[in-house]
Amino acid sequence: MAFRTRDKVIEVLKAVAPLVGVVCLLQVTLVHAPLGLFLQFLAGAALAGAGMLLLLLGVDLGILPMGRFIGAELPKKSSISLIVAVAFSLGFATTVAEPDVLVLAGQVDEASQGDIPGMAVLYVIATGVAVLTVIASLRILFGWPVKGLVLVAYGLMLGLALAAPEEFVALAFDAGSVTTGVLTAPVLISIAMGLSSVLAGRTAVGDGFGISGLASVGAILSVLLMGILWS
Repeated sequence: MAFRTRDKVIEVLKAVAPLVGVVCLLQVTLVHAPLGLFLQFLAGAALAGAGMLLLLLGVDLGILPMGRFIGAELPKKSSISLIVAVAFSLGFATTVAEPDVLVLAGQVDEASQGDIPGMAVLYVIATGVAVLTVIASLRILFGWPVKGLVLVAYGLMLGLALAAPEEFVALAFDAGSVTTGVLTAPVLISIAMGLSSVLAGRTAVGDGFGISGLASVGAILSVLLMGILWS
């Protein structure tokens, strides 16, 4: 436990230190922000670092092992509907709880002055991720080629991008990026790894990965559809 904690502390420092260093350099050379604001930034960076450490430890110690166990147990129940329900529920629940998605939804609500409700954006993104999580899980279960799914998904994405309002196109691609955060991606990948580990003819590398990328496309598709229906 102590060794794992030390590794996570080093990871967090590597992630936070460059940002703090750049801001400190800008503060000294160019921007000269008020001292109170600069100290507020340093305090916030310290709190963010502590939060990241706790989050990464929690993911590593509990979420990843449980996700792999759930993924490995589902095929033993011999129920496709159960796999679909669990994949949808976990894809939706982890996205709703994803910090990056919550930040994006809040910023959309603020920037649009409430014209595009943040909660609506949050649930639309979560639904898109959940649907593509189901499809990605079925891909592992039935051995569908990932190349075909990627071609179809990206073809739909490009088609909808041409039809959606420009502001929603920009929002959609940001939505896709924030769904690969520190909570959603580990959960989905661990479930996929669990599924692939107990199915004959599946490999951890060839079938255990790809679910997070497909799920992020779901967020893009759902926001683009939202834009078309909203306009």
